[in-house]
Amino acid sequence: MFYRFVCLCLLIALQGCANSGPWVELKGQKVFVEVESDPAFQALGMMFREELAGDHGMLFVYRRPAMLSFWMKNTRIPLDILYFDGDLKLVTLIDSAQPCRSSQCPSYPSTYPAQYVLEINAGKAREWGVELGDRLELNLD
Repeated sequence: MFYRFVCLCLLIALQGCANSGPWVELKGQKVFVEVESDPAFQALGMMFREELAGDHGMLFVYRRPAMLSFWMKNTRIPLDILYFDGDLKLVTLIDSAQPCRSSQCPSYPSTYPAQYVLEINAGKAREWGVELGDRLELNLD
């Protein structure tokens, strides 16, 4: 009996850890994020991944706002790509960018300088009612 109790406590503790770490909030939705600020990891991004949990995403952080452009080469998951400026205001929203496995993949540029880019599962931004001008809240500690 004691063994089962210890196992149950461990399971509960591990579940709490599974969704700890950095997260962002957009339109009241909490998204656990992998934070990428290293150029080598930014270039890899979501390539070759087979799935993305519904409450997870990837946040790209740049040193200063700039005109940015992403593409979906070797990406296997349709994604929404959200560009935020230095004040964390949404300046560009790419709805449902599709995977691309060819050598000629379209790019998805920001329409204004951006410093943060959030990638989430395709259709989530529409589901949450995200609009240009919405603000992203960072919780990266």
